[in-house]
Amino acid sequence: MSDPDDGLTLAEYAPGSAAVLTDAERWPTMDAAGAGRLDRWRRHPFAPDWVHATGDRLTAEMVERTRMPLSTNGWLEEHLTTARNLLAYRGRDGLVSLADFPPITRQHLVEDLASFVPLDADLDRMLHGTSSGSTGAALLIPDDVEEVARGFHLMVSLVRAQGIDWVPDGERFAVASVVFQRQAFTYVSLVSGFAHRAMARLNLDTGVWRTPSDRTDFLRDADPQVISGHPTSLAELLSPDLRGAVRPLALFSSAMSLSGPLRADLEDAFGCPVFDVYGLHETRQIAVRTDDGPFRVLDRRVHVEILDSAGEVLPEGERGEITVTAGENPLLPLVRYRTGDVGRLVRLADGGIGIADLEGRENTVFLGSDGRRVPCVDLTQQLQTHGARGWSIVQAVDGSVAAEIVGGDAGAVDRTLRALLNQPVAVTRHERLIDLGEGKPRRYRSAAG
Repeated sequence: MSDPDDGLTLAEYAPGSAAVLTDAERWPTMDAAGAGRLDRWRRHPFAPDWVHATGDRLTAEMVERTRMPLSTNGWLEEHLTTARNLLAYRGRDGLVSLADFPPITRQHLVEDLASFVPLDADLDRMLHGTSSGSTGAALLIPDDVEEVARGFHLMVSLVRAQGIDWVPDGERFAVASVVFQRQAFTYVSLVSGFAHRAMARLNLDTGVWRTPSDRTDFLRDADPQVISGHPTSLAELLSPDLRGAVRPLALFSSAMSLSGPLRADLEDAFGCPVFDVYGLHETRQIAVRTDDGPFRVLDRRVHVEILDSAGEVLPEGERGEITVTAGENPLLPLVRYRTGDVGRLVRLADGGIGIADLEGRENTVFLGSDGRRVPCVDLTQQLQTHGARGWSIVQAVDGSVAAEIVGGDAGAVDRTLRALLNQPVAVTRHERLIDLGEGKPRRYRSAAG
């Protein structure tokens, strides 16, 4: 459990420090069964100390609306009409088509988030979530309660499309969102649109549980139907004590790059599909895949472009910065948001649009000893081929390279990286992803290019 005298303990993670609403306000449609279910999990003998309390705040009418996706008919033109009236674009003429809007970045939101929120926005429907990004500058994102709830039903539709009947099942958690970090917001809640079944955000770091066995016993009893998280936390499910404690219908990975070997290990361990979701808090879900192929751009209010460094649109097949126009969140209607991520658009066999060679927040180029420039995607292909679940590759100013890998064949990785970079590489092998560090460790860094 957390030590109050620990100099690293942050006040915001003190249990109950941010609770401000009553249960009736958090779940307007909660019935007696739901209230009993909530109380049971709050008081569960193996539960951690819940840090926060949160609910979906949905009325009966909202619950019904969120079961269905937003229509995509004519959405882009409506979206641009909304954007033209944002303070961020006041005084700008000629914003007729999408191409007329200047691309924006996270820094624009950091500097003046309010100017991207519609003046007529219904702020009574607002939640807020923190997005730390990968380069600092934490950002409070205005979330719409219906849009957040609709995200759960998107997960349900993706699972059902795989032929899996995800419906409420006894007292099993509908979903558990797992993290693995020293301190985190954790809570237990109810999903109003899923027969008030329980869900929770859990920290898998054993230090926040009374005993390590409590973590196992709680998850075994909760038996979540679906588990979501980033690769570091999902990899912890492969621990011997957790592998046999849960039996998910599906797993959802997001926020970080999921390696092919880790996805295969998870599929083998749990016998279920692993959805690799590409998206940002600012844009919501953009694309998804269940294999090592391109990410399929979702059929929702999202439009993807690939831009070069000058902001010009690149044709299909050319690699550049993924730029997203996102219309799912009415409180933050973004137009041409440069994600900082790199990939290329491809046409899928059925005519859909895919994103291939995606390197989240990465466009790192390494310098070989012979002067060759080696893109990080070349390293990714080799690392995955030789079984690495995760990695961190760093090149110093003098050109020397150190590689930390999780799992995989260290000898083969050493040989292939030597061949790619034409120089020795110091390879260190770890067993667990968390050994690379908490949060979102960067996979590639080079100071030599």
